[in-house]
Amino acid sequence: MRIILLGAPGTGKGTQGKFITERYKIPKISTGDMLREAIYSKTKTGIIIQSIVREGRLVSDEIVCNLIKQRIQKKDCINGFLLDGFPRTITQALYLSKIKIKIDYILELIVPYKVILERISGRRVHPQSGRIYHIKFKPPKIQDQDDLTGQSLIIREDDKKESIIRRLKEYKNMHNSLIKYYIQEKNIGNIKLFKICSTDSVSVIHKKIKDILKK
Repeated sequence: MRIILLGAPGTGKGTQGKFITERYKIPKISTGDMLREAIYSKTKTGIIIQSIVREGRLVSDEIVCNLIKQRIQKKDCINGFLLDGFPRTITQALYLSKIKIKIDYILELIVPYKVILERISGRRVHPQSGRIYHIKFKPPKIQDQDDLTGQSLIIREDDKKESIIRRLKEYKNMHNSLIKYYIQEKNIGNIKLFKICSTDSVSVIHKKIKDILKK
């Protein structure tokens, strides 16, 4: 069961990815985690990556995809894996195909951008502990104050409306060509592609995923 989980920021990839990996006993493969691990292990590739990151450049698709190829050869991937939010571009998708990484399912979480804006911009964080609140869905007992300490809550830079709008625009620009490619792959029978409404309750989304992965 080799799965790619797609979705814009704020669609619940973290929650659903955790559910999938725990239920189906497959590892979640995160490119960020792999890059950090490569740097920490001081491998030849890790040294190259560290140099790229220090210079503020983006790590190439070739390096990232080769790290994924090495990762899925490990024993814990014998029953499959979940790629969380990767590939992000058509170039990355084509490179995965080139190095013969076979994908069974594409699951795309869909949420209207208006709802995403509400979800993310309403977050409030207690920086000292990492506790997260939401002005609508999980408000603190006292406005803008942490329940346990009374200290001030903040809005993270990534959670500000201007930042969210920019990130969603970037995602849409990259995503359009990517999803067209996967629709073509679905039409010729290479993958199974499902769009899941992620505005439903968590339990309803879990049921949808379970029903899909039976097929």
